[in-house]
Amino acid sequence: MPEMNAVVAVYATHTGAEEAVKELQRAGIDMRTLSIVGKDSHTDEHVVGYYNTGDRMKYWGKTGAFWGGFWGMLFGSAFFAIPGLGAVLVAGPLVAWIVGALEGAVVFGGLSAIGAGLYGMGIPKDSVVQYELALKTDQFLLMVHGTHPEVVKAKAIIDGTQPISVTLHSAGVAATAVK
Repeated sequence: MPEMNAVVAVYATHTGAEEAVKELQRAGIDMRTLSIVGKDSHTDEHVVGYYNTGDRMKYWGKTGAFWGGFWGMLFGSAFFAIPGLGAVLVAGPLVAWIVGALEGAVVFGGLSAIGAGLYGMGIPKDSVVQYELALKTDQFLLMVHGTHPEVVKAKAIIDGTQPISVTLHSAGVAATAVK
C-alpha cells in the first residue's frame, strides 16, 4: 500500500476554499492531488441540477460556478445524499475512496460515507469526526494528497489562505494541527 499523506484544511466559505485552490495552482501543485468537499444545503430559492455530459459532471445552483470550475480541473466528481449530512458534493481523488468504501460495504462505526472514505485513506478517526462536523455546519474541506514533501509544501501555501484549521496527516507521524 502506498504511503498516505494529506493536508486537510477547513474553510468557512466556498470563496475561501476557491482562493486556496488558486494559490495551490499558482504554486505548481498538481491539481489531480486535490479533493474538495462541501454540502449543497442552500437550494431553497435556486434550481439545482446535476447531469453528466460525456466524462464531465455539470451542476447548477447557488454555487454552480464554484463547483463547475472544480469539476473541470480536479480528478473525479460526485454527488452523494448522505444521511445525517444531506446533499454533499465532492471533487478529486477522495471520490474514489468514498466509492470504494461504499462498493466494498465497508462500515466504520458511526462514520458517514465521506468519513469512511477519509478513514480509508489514512485520516485518523478523531480527525474524521471533526471533518464530518465541519461539513454538517456548512464548511468546506480542501485536501491535498501526496508524498510527505508535497503535502508539507501544500500546507505552507494553505497556511497563508486563512483557513479555519489546517492539519497535516503523514504516514507514521502524528497529525499536526494549526489554528
